[in-house]
Amino acid sequence: MEATPLAVPFVQVLAGEGLTRVPQRYVRPQYERPILSTTVPNLRQVPIIDLSKLLSKNLKGPELERLHHACKEWGFFQLINHGVSTSLLENVKRGVREFFNLPMEEKMKFQQRQGETEGYGQLLVFSEDQKLEWGDMLYMLTLPPEMRKPHLLPNLPFRNDLEAYYAEMKKVSMQILELMANALSIDTKEMTELFAAGTQKTRFNYYPPCPQPELVMGLKPHSDAGGLAILLQANEVEGLQIKKDGQWIPIKPLPNAFIINIGDMLEVITNGIYRSIEHRATVNSEMERISIATFNNPITESTLGPLPSLITPTTPAAFRTINFAEYLRGYFSRELRGKSYLDSIRIENGKENNS
Repeated sequence: MEATPLAVPFVQVLAGEGLTRVPQRYVRPQYERPILSTTVPNLRQVPIIDLSKLLSKNLKGPELERLHHACKEWGFFQLINHGVSTSLLENVKRGVREFFNLPMEEKMKFQQRQGETEGYGQLLVFSEDQKLEWGDMLYMLTLPPEMRKPHLLPNLPFRNDLEAYYAEMKKVSMQILELMANALSIDTKEMTELFAAGTQKTRFNYYPPCPQPELVMGLKPHSDAGGLAILLQANEVEGLQIKKDGQWIPIKPLPNAFIINIGDMLEVITNGIYRSIEHRATVNSEMERISIATFNNPITESTLGPLPSLITPTTPAAFRTINFAEYLRGYFSRELRGKSYLDSIRIENGKENNS
């Protein structure tokens, strides 16, 4: 079972109280404070991948090469022409905005229950002196349907749109995984069979305006635990940053594009060829930021390691084999700290990292 997070104040409530200073529990130490997007020089942007080209052209064409480069060098890309209808995306975005605008007594019906991480609240808060993040979230397992918590998705007023959206996210994620296998020149079944019957989880993120945004973090630097994450911005407000070559680069979201990133287990499966990348969320003083993150994961009870076809005498296994459920338990039992948990199963110079 995942460790039980502590109950903490809802940031949306705090932000609505007209604060002029951030409560001390949200103030980051100097070395953890973000450089806000508006103060970052004009840096490179994450690659943009056109799914329609990937699905219609020769599998070894230039767009597949661009996908391979994006996964290998960036771990992030924006996906355009993905085939998901604009009307569905707009309905889902509107529904998420309306959820966070509900009266607090209505949102509390979705609150995390004792012993559970799913629900409305915050994740990964385990001590009373832990610095808190400037954001609220609704987190839930969405696929397969039989594993859902009955008080969450079935009770959301826009659940029909969400059902269609989750089916589309499953389809897109499987398309991308198959294309990744092609780019790696491996049997597509090696990749897709790990995910076809896997789980999907969703996190609705709400980052309200903050009176001192330079002191807080919306979401601490971390890499995602699972397979493939797909992010849809519910409003076009910047805040997502990724760590590239030691610098934090803000992502400028394209309208109705998906921001896709590789999780820890995909780095393990691809033997480190494709990389999960540290990312974080900053906030601002003027506008709320709302996003929808869908995590497409392997089968929970699967035992995962580098795919045999990607292990050679010159590229030995870079990670030890691990049960995915065991990995999740460890990941969700402590604070987010960059890629430190993935590093705990990394093999370096033929030796496991036991730190």
